[in-house]
Amino acid sequence: MKRDSRGLELSTDSAEAAVLSDRAVEHFLKYHADTMSLVNDALAADPDFVMGHCIKGILLLAAANPAHRPIIDASLTAAEAGAAIATPREQRHVAAFAACRRGAFGEAFGIWRTLLDADPTDLFALRVSNVTYFRYGQTQAILAQADRVAPGWSPELPGYECFQSVWAFAHEEVGDTKAAEHAIDSAYPRDPENFFAHHVKAHILGAEGRPREGSDWLAAQTGYWPIGSNLIHHLWWHQALMLLDLGERDAVLASYDDNIRNLNEPMTKAAPAQYNDLQNAAALLWRLEVLGVDVGGRWEELGEKAEARVGEPAQPLLPPHLMMSLAATGRDAAAARFLASLRARADDPFTWDAAAIGDVVVPVCEGVLAHRHGRHARVVDLMAPCLDRLRLLGGSAAQRDLFRQVLIDSAVKAGSRDVAAAMIAEETATHPTRPMQRAGYAAAARWLM
Repeated sequence: MKRDSRGLELSTDSAEAAVLSDRAVEHFLKYHADTMSLVNDALAADPDFVMGHCIKGILLLAAANPAHRPIIDASLTAAEAGAAIATPREQRHVAAFAACRRGAFGEAFGIWRTLLDADPTDLFALRVSNVTYFRYGQTQAILAQADRVAPGWSPELPGYECFQSVWAFAHEEVGDTKAAEHAIDSAYPRDPENFFAHHVKAHILGAEGRPREGSDWLAAQTGYWPIGSNLIHHLWWHQALMLLDLGERDAVLASYDDNIRNLNEPMTKAAPAQYNDLQNAAALLWRLEVLGVDVGGRWEELGEKAEARVGEPAQPLLPPHLMMSLAATGRDAAAARFLASLRARADDPFTWDAAAIGDVVVPVCEGVLAHRHGRHARVVDLMAPCLDRLRLLGGSAAQRDLFRQVLIDSAVKAGSRDVAAAMIAEETATHPTRPMQRAGYAAAARWLM
């Protein structure tokens, strides 16, 4: 029996497996590209290591790639086979893994709560539950969990900077940017290669309306990024949003080709349909087009990848981005099939997020399609009623803001002054930068004058 760096028991006699799995968990939280290699090395050191199989399977589930299903199932089988002689904590991890695999997320959340109540320094349980909450728009649950486990942490514990990053992101997403920035500025010096800390800082600077500072801060971190995972593409995306607010549209388009959607870049070549990469690309191309930038044929490869994913289960934020790519490339038949598959999921009583799909995902997807077809009054009819429930798309406020921009653009074009005025009033009340100075809202603010 070995222990991780915070003293939690691991059912392995291999010191190498214990060290490697511990490093893998830390690198998972810091978004390093070698995370899965470390897990595989741990399993090579001990092929019966239950926690290693759990980590591998859950990481592959989180990647949301249907091609991984056979490996996920093999990992679950191996984890369940060894569970009888595993520690009680590891047995709970196996049960949470099994629940996630069958889509029983409510059950999984209950197990993770039990794990963290017993062991608040279980970094893997903390981050996996946070990621899952995040994907389904459970912002308050993330905040409550981060605050609940905080007393179990101290700066002397290994991985404290990882916990600080999780805590800071939870607070940033509910608007507590001051506390979040204090925490992340403390976490960052402990490890400048903690790319989740970079991500949280980007969110804070964006939410506080500091685009020049944010763009410059991110640019200063790029020397660390070659060892990062696909999150690095997302960090470039955050910088691109800041550059849009600064009016630097040519720089944004260049960064799209060089950093955000570089099809020759090794990570993109290895996973050309990675879900967050597809979201980054579609969200940025749409913004550029609305601002009058000619994006050429860049939509086409996104449309092909979106069509290949029609009918696949996916976290709620992905379908509207895929629909954007289908609509931009004239794949109306594929869009119709996609909507039919989403409606079928919404009608399935065994789909965990069926209500969110029916109430939010479907109308937003329909709205995105209607926007591309110039049916702007239809966009307003579809999307205005679910504006206060966009949180159920999951993802961050920065990501969901795309769909607020779709609605306000259509409200202007449809002449819906009441909708546009209400949205501008809300943006004025909740964002430190005046709408007139923000790329996605300036046109509406001018129209209302």
